[in-house]
Amino acid sequence: MIQKKALIIGRFKDLDFSKIFYQPDMGKEVSRYNTETQYHALDKALDNELISRAQNAIKTKEPCEFTMPISNTNRTVGTLLSHEIAKTYGNEGLPDDSIKINLEGTAGQSFGAFLAKGITFNLYGEGNDYVAKGLCGGKIVIRPPENFKGIDEKNIIIGNTVMYGATSGETYFRGIAGERFCVRNSGASAVVEGVGNHGCEYMTGGTVVVLGQTGQNFAAGMSGGVAYIYDPLNRFGLNCNHSMVTLEKIKRENEQASGPRHLDQADEKILKSLVEKHLQYTDSKIAKKIIEHWDKELVNFIKVMPNEYKRALDEMFTASNKEAA
Repeated sequence: MIQKKALIIGRFKDLDFSKIFYQPDMGKEVSRYNTETQYHALDKALDNELISRAQNAIKTKEPCEFTMPISNTNRTVGTLLSHEIAKTYGNEGLPDDSIKINLEGTAGQSFGAFLAKGITFNLYGEGNDYVAKGLCGGKIVIRPPENFKGIDEKNIIIGNTVMYGATSGETYFRGIAGERFCVRNSGASAVVEGVGNHGCEYMTGGTVVVLGQTGQNFAAGMSGGVAYIYDPLNRFGLNCNHSMVTLEKIKRENEQASGPRHLDQADEKILKSLVEKHLQYTDSKIAKKIIEHWDKELVNFIKVMPNEYKRALDEMFTASNKEAA
């Protein structure tokens, strides 16, 4: 082995790399370097058909809608379609709901990954892990199929690490998510009917509404964004990681609907809007119950607020008031 001159002098001169870089004798039929092109089957990706059907909408911004089946062998569905939009319109994307795609079946890994603004996925079925990974302005709605006979609040409809690193967009899931829901979410909104352990882990932005129970260690490392938890059984406090967040009631039990709020009424407006959309998009039974008895049910919601995020908002509010004065 030949050492570089820089390694021959000083303290490096006695280093011996011969065993690290040792190359045994091999026949000519054995390749030492890359000699074959990998085949990723992108030509068979479902996105090719999605792009073909949505081509006119991409070019002219004229809305389109179509329905097709999906299976768990269809992975990262929507990513190539989003690339086509990003090539033309950048991060601005298309107007909301420009491309509405109704899918039936079980989606494979990373369904709707990096989904661009203007694309709406309505999935009648369920998704695997990493649904909406890196969501970038798109909308994803997942609900059970029409012939579903189970109980929504006990049905796991999406897998683990859903909405990992999402930056914008919205999702609505009629059912329960696995672990690490919305980990590192930094700007998207989500409504779900229950989550596993480590929900909203390392979240830095966005809004999450959980209309059901959570697993342990919720909000670990959560430094931004807001989460609203529907907690009629008053159990959430035991599952929350309190190290970086404060739990607040949106409405106290002794307050009237038209009376003063413990928090800003903006919280109620945001929360109600998301629950109403969840009902509209998924026909959720629990969302319907909450909306029909809104003033009564509001007391059952808990706001999860990161301490440093709240401090920063307070400082911004104080500074704006000084400027106005």
